[in-house]
Amino acid sequence: MRLPELFENKMREILSDEFDDYLKSYNYKRMYGLRVNTNKISTQEFEKICPFKIDKIPWIPNGYYYDGSKEHPAKHPYYYAGLYYLQEPSAMTPASRLEINPGDVVLDMCAAPGGKATELGSKLKGEGLLVANDISNSRAKALLKNIELFGISNVFVVNETPDKLLNYYEEYFDKILIDAPCSGEGMFRKDPAIISSWEKNGPEFYAKIQRDIIVQAAKMLKPGGLMLYSTCTFSPVENEGTIQFLLDAYKDFELREIEGFEGFSKGRPELVNGSEELTKTVRIWPHKMEAEGHFLALLHKKGEKTSDITTDESYQITKTESDILEAFLKNVHMDMERKYIDIKGERVFYVSKYMKNLKGVRFLRSGLLLGEIKKNRFEPSQALALALREEEFDFTINFSVEDNRVIKYLKGETLDVSDIVEKGESGWQLICVDHFPLGWGKLNNGILKNKYSSSWRWQ
Repeated sequence: MRLPELFENKMREILSDEFDDYLKSYNYKRMYGLRVNTNKISTQEFEKICPFKIDKIPWIPNGYYYDGSKEHPAKHPYYYAGLYYLQEPSAMTPASRLEINPGDVVLDMCAAPGGKATELGSKLKGEGLLVANDISNSRAKALLKNIELFGISNVFVVNETPDKLLNYYEEYFDKILIDAPCSGEGMFRKDPAIISSWEKNGPEFYAKIQRDIIVQAAKMLKPGGLMLYSTCTFSPVENEGTIQFLLDAYKDFELREIEGFEGFSKGRPELVNGSEELTKTVRIWPHKMEAEGHFLALLHKKGEKTSDITTDESYQITKTESDILEAFLKNVHMDMERKYIDIKGERVFYVSKYMKNLKGVRFLRSGLLLGEIKKNRFEPSQALALALREEEFDFTINFSVEDNRVIKYLKGETLDVSDIVEKGESGWQLICVDHFPLGWGKLNNGILKNKYSSSWRWQ
């Protein structure tokens, strides 16, 4: 691989005697990872049913390596059931090192395509609120799909600039994660195409963006809250330099130690003429760990933690009741307070009690989309199916993963299920694989009309 001379010289200066070992890492095989959705299945249960060879990632509690040259986990029904997310191992680290408790109100500032947001949402266990934001509309659409695939219901998916969010969310969040846009030096091995982008827009270009973002986020964090900043670059100006910038500008912030691992390297304050506190930051090197490159800093905002947020009554629930909707919901047994059902035209949402009045904010989803009311019927959404557990809906059809009808279902085909349903049974069915929901179907005389979302289908 041809590395830019300027980059090589900088890395030689940073790494000194380790530089040759770092260069050798470009000859190592790329590491592939998956992260288990512990809101749907425990790691112990996943290990029992996992259909391909996996090895534990030692510093990620729910992370595993797999052989990307042999295994294709994105082409398995368990992926479509939201049991895991495919993610590079070092990229799993930021969300694993930000402590999230059920009931927290959490912001993922630069969330697309969802690798970190899905882990944050999974940790919330359906309580509190996850605000997942990305400035790019196209990337935010991919983010929304991954969040819905993971079954995360207490979510607000936003497509805004940080300064716009600050107008609504000053000192609002218990936890914030910033996986900042960066020059991507840590991903050169994984994706050599990033090198040309680095040559066009180097570290100084991104450092300015990062400092704008981290300052806006700092103002949105509650006193007593935690903020984790991460990049996938080695550049000191983007890493230690950005953190020192925040510490100098906002004296109410301090660094916290990050839960360690033997392969982690301490931050280097001398590279930016920074304070000794910067040794509490962490850098992941590919010649020291089986992963690509990453940087992390955990920040605490001093001060008394403010009281828990209560419902903002200025959020306007349009309508909460519909006879057609109620006829369907009588078969749903997930924990749901009816006063937070929001009917807007044909579409029905279940919103978090922490939602604010956000008139003027661009967003893709405010809460869990339950479905749509169409003429005389209610059609449940794909998102609702993935948010449910099998036992939370009265009528289910469960296929074994070996049943070839699972793939046919995921491809959108009509199915004959007369061998596994009672004669005369009809209506909406929650379709599962090994008891994990996949989507909906409508049953009539032993034939299942496929209602799996066309945009999610197996290709």
